[in-house]
Amino acid sequence: MSTIDLSCDGDIATLTLNNPGKLNAINLGMWNQLAENMAKISVDRSIRCVVLRGAGHEAFAAGGDLEEFVTARTTLEQALHYHGQVALALQAIDNCPHPTVALIEGACIGGGLEIAGVCDFRICGESARFGAPINRLGFSMYPGEMEGLLRLAGPAVMKEILLEGRILTSAEAYAKGLVTRVVSDEQTADEAYATARRICAGAPLVAGWHKQWISRLLNGRPLTDEEKAASFAFLETADYKEGLAAFLEKRKPAFKAR
Repeated sequence: MSTIDLSCDGDIATLTLNNPGKLNAINLGMWNQLAENMAKISVDRSIRCVVLRGAGHEAFAAGGDLEEFVTARTTLEQALHYHGQVALALQAIDNCPHPTVALIEGACIGGGLEIAGVCDFRICGESARFGAPINRLGFSMYPGEMEGLLRLAGPAVMKEILLEGRILTSAEAYAKGLVTRVVSDEQTADEAYATARRICAGAPLVAGWHKQWISRLLNGRPLTDEEKAASFAFLETADYKEGLAAFLEKRKPAFKAR
């Protein structure tokens, strides 16, 4: 049975793309579950980081479930609904206030690459491979799904991925800015969760604000006076006082997200 499995270990949530019989290919039900789970996680203030991974070690996700395409998106109306749901799931990940880490083992293709592309971090093993060879299948990537990858990698890399349809090695993906860090296959999970723990050691409100301001600055519009003032909202937080006190007292801070 294909599912999106949610588990929590302390302040780290893990979402597992679980369809191992098809290399974790993602069907419409899984896209819907992904959006629903991200909505729950986004309002849960006990969570400080989210790790997304595939079940097993062979694939993060090998793309969409193509068998479903012949029944679930044969008409324009079906296609708009189907890919609109995919775009909503990707947007839910992109908009999550908590930092997100993609733990990538094996194939990260098509829809899997789209998911990884909207995460904040992408940690992969040396044998991971990346691409979207849909030009060989005769269909194009929905613009709502392309947006996150385009923002991440830029037009030149997107053209290489989509027009050539070539599968990239982990080293190529790193060189092109598609992944954050490449480690040995055996270290992939450990490094992804070590990354999550480093994130969790910081002030959670600050992590959310940093994500917010990075997104805001990318739109190119000058900050208003109100926005400049809002960037100092941390001055009124208990975590700010705790962070300064911990530094002066030479101890680890105990942030409470308030």
